[in-house]
Amino acid sequence: MKSLELLVERIILSSRWLLVIFYLGLVAALGLYGISFMYKLAKIAGMVFVYDDAQMILAMLGLIDAALVASLIVMVMISGYENFVSRFDEADAEVSFLGKLDAGSLKIKVASSIVAISSIHLLQIFLNTQQYTNQQLMWATIMHLAFVVSAVLLGYLEQIMTGLKKK
Repeated sequence: MKSLELLVERIILSSRWLLVIFYLGLVAALGLYGISFMYKLAKIAGMVFVYDDAQMILAMLGLIDAALVASLIVMVMISGYENFVSRFDEADAEVSFLGKLDAGSLKIKVASSIVAISSIHLLQIFLNTQQYTNQQLMWATIMHLAFVVSAVLLGYLEQIMTGLKKK
């Protein structure tokens, strides 16, 4: 019976390597998103003398939004791999954050990134209010506030958990 238990435990522990498929998929998605970013940048560069200030601000916000999404993907890939699959063997001083993101701090960083992305999206909406109904504006604001409240609650829960671990 003990050997069956050991076999089950080995299978379960080995199954974490299946996560690598998802992380490699995120690498591919990041590459595709990079191509999309370069297309948007080239489009903006072609319109630099045509866009007025408001249009240029909206275009820049779109690029900032894309950079935040890309950073979120990288953060999830690296910390997810480190926390759930294996430590990086070749981690050097240039990548000082490796090994410092546990599951709790990752949740906080992801929630913060989502709030930042949502903030930029909401700003884009408010700069184009003429294209939205009052109801659409209200729901966009409510959704953003839900993200903010969720991030604050996650931070508070993480603080409570950290305090309990120290006791």
